Amino acid sequence: MEKKNVKLYRGLQGVYFDRTQTTYIDGSNGVLEYRGYNIHDLAEKSTFEEVAYLLIYGDLPNQKQFEDFDTILKSSRSLPKKTFNVIKNIKNSHPMDVLRTIVSMLASFDEDRDDNSVEGTIRKGIRLTAQIPTIVMAHHNIRNNRTPIEPDNNLNHAGNFLYMLEGKKPSQNAINLMDKDFVLHADHGSNASAFTARVVSGTSADIHGAITAGIAALSGPSHGGAAEDVMQMAREIKTPENAEAYVKNLLSNKKRVMGFGHRVYRAEDPRAIHLKEDVKKLSNELGQSEWYEILVSVQKAMAPYSRRGIHVNVDFFAGVIYHLNGIPQDLFVPIFTVGRIPGWTVQIVEQFQHNILIRPLLHYTGERDRKYIPIENR
Repeated sequence: MEKKNVKLYRGLQGVYFDRTQTTYIDGSNGVLEYRGYNIHDLAEKSTFEEVAYLLIYGDLPNQKQFEDFDTILKSSRSLPKKTFNVIKNIKNSHPMDVLRTIVSMLASFDEDRDDNSVEGTIRKGIRLTAQIPTIVMAHHNIRNNRTPIEPDNNLNHAGNFLYMLEGKKPSQNAINLMDKDFVLHADHGSNASAFTARVVSGTSADIHGAITAGIAALSGPSHGGAAEDVMQMAREIKTPENAEAYVKNLLSNKKRVMGFGHRVYRAEDPRAIHLKEDVKKLSNELGQSEWYEILVSVQKAMAPYSRRGIHVNVDFFAGVIYHLNGIPQDLFVPIFTVGRIPGWTVQIVEQFQHNILIRPLLHYTGERDRKYIPIENR
């Protein structure tokens, strides 16, 4: 019998499709926790390596566990030589397209390729966590006709990422801020890319396939592109004095002000709080305070809309961090990916542990019982 009164949840908004022990989000009150730890504590007191361990294994590491995990990460940063040939062949593609291609290719070289056990998936996820910064920066150098820079195992995950940009050791302040950025992006529940990865995992495809799909989802401007768009907006505003008129013009033309609003949060995004003051410090350190001042002016212009639950999100200040570190605008979304791999890994593991094919329904609203007409009579 045809169902006439079907309740639709477009975009699956508000629908719980499974359980998780990874990330807790209270959007009404602006709360984010990884494995029960508040993001404020993790952002201010922890490191990306510790948070990656926490997400993957469920607890913060002790000193021995941290050192062992850090050693594995650092020893896994290199890429197979054949991947560089592929990067050269597609060097003019967008960095997210290159990243998606090489992650898919890495499955062919992984010793655990056919092992979808929890242990095998975690090993592959850790290797991908280490390799993805190398992919991003190898492509960046190759497209600029430079030799890729070898990873520096004397630097942590964030420091090595910045170092591979041009072979210059970054300041400790820049390293700390990038490390914090990776912590804040490490997981965020069932967003579009994480859900995509889980859908792929639900078919029992391996982690390389799932993360390749997650990267494809993240590359869309409605998901991962906000930091890039915020920086472009700041360039167009040019000076803090222009911000209010710029915002009013956008809103009067029913356009979005980039970096504001979130599908989950109706209070201020707890991740954004940590970036604002640090961006101010780095801006002053580098003598480029105008970018910070422009964004603060935009935030002031948008203040009346906070009553409607429209606040800055994590991407609002992130783009300035990347710009101040000399990172090109089209690498902003790949940076998001660098931080997100531990979260995707643990969500894929969770999917495998209680696997079920994710298969929602579509409510058909087209024509029915049409008479078939042979092609010669159409």
